[in-house]
Amino acid sequence: MKPKPRARDLGIPFEGTPGKFNAISDVAGVEVGYATVIKGHSARTGVTVIHPRGKRTHDPVFASWFPLNGNGEMTGTAWIDEGGFLEGPVGITNTHNVGIVRDAIIHWQAHNDAFFQMWSCPVVAETADGWLNDMNSFHVKPGHVVSALETAAGGELAEGNVGGGTGMICYEFKGGTGTSSRILPEKFGSYTVGVLVQANFGRRFQLTVAGAPVGQHLTENSPWSNGENPFLEQGSIIVIIATDAPLLPHQLKRIAKRATVGLARTGGMAGNGSGDIFLAFSTANQGVATSTPNPAEVKMLPNERLDPLFWATAYATEEAIINALVAAEPMTGRNKLTITALPHEPLRQVLKRYNRLVED
Repeated sequence: MKPKPRARDLGIPFEGTPGKFNAISDVAGVEVGYATVIKGHSARTGVTVIHPRGKRTHDPVFASWFPLNGNGEMTGTAWIDEGGFLEGPVGITNTHNVGIVRDAIIHWQAHNDAFFQMWSCPVVAETADGWLNDMNSFHVKPGHVVSALETAAGGELAEGNVGGGTGMICYEFKGGTGTSSRILPEKFGSYTVGVLVQANFGRRFQLTVAGAPVGQHLTENSPWSNGENPFLEQGSIIVIIATDAPLLPHQLKRIAKRATVGLARTGGMAGNGSGDIFLAFSTANQGVATSTPNPAEVKMLPNERLDPLFWATAYATEEAIINALVAAEPMTGRNKLTITALPHEPLRQVLKRYNRLVED
């Protein structure tokens, strides 16, 4: 089967240098798993799982989070704020399945002796897929969560209509799951930043690609705005940011905030009805959460060295969103609603018009 094109394959220019897979999995140890649920006319959903150090390593990572607009949910964040660590996998699903995913993660941790402590406060985030999926039928089951946890892997990652992103809509095109990464130059430490998004936000007129107002040209099949500016935005985005740079929780909060810049570069405005919630973690400083008689030795970058990581986060978030749109395919779901995909060739023509297309 021919691989799906990604945004760069269409000639879309982006800032910065991606890693080998241009994915969150370019951060060593990070594994991602999906379970996709498509059944009948009304099940269009799933779950995405991210293991910060892989599914068999249960060593907490320094972490922090940031809610740009809080009309959404990310469980477990109170303990991240208090303790500074992410102590297990991250789940992403639809709004009404958060509890099921949370409970299934705890059961999996108990079965696999994967608790860091004797209890768990899993991090599970959501966006609402209720236009294409019947959320009230709770189509995501514990078995789907376990499958995503167990099949998680590194390397190349699927995008578009997969996992938690299966039923999501972005800029009134089909949205979903997207990922990207950046490698810093050697003079800035050669650190890696990887991003995974679940994109479910925006109105068509807002869509901006490589600086071009694409959504103002590709106005057809805009189910809610008819391609016009209604001064109204609904929807949400979850952004998970991984890095191997040695950062402490207060610095990771600063990293998480920079996902806002990447979101804005694609046109997102974080409206009142939007749940825009971002989580950042660092895979450096292994073993420092473990209790020992002696103080843990922790490494950190000084604040004046964070700018390249800020930029990398913004650029990778931007590209991950566009990758989700490029990879997504048309979908018909609940109540026979059909959401079209971002058309590749018309997109290229708009970019060419604005001299923003990289041609072979």
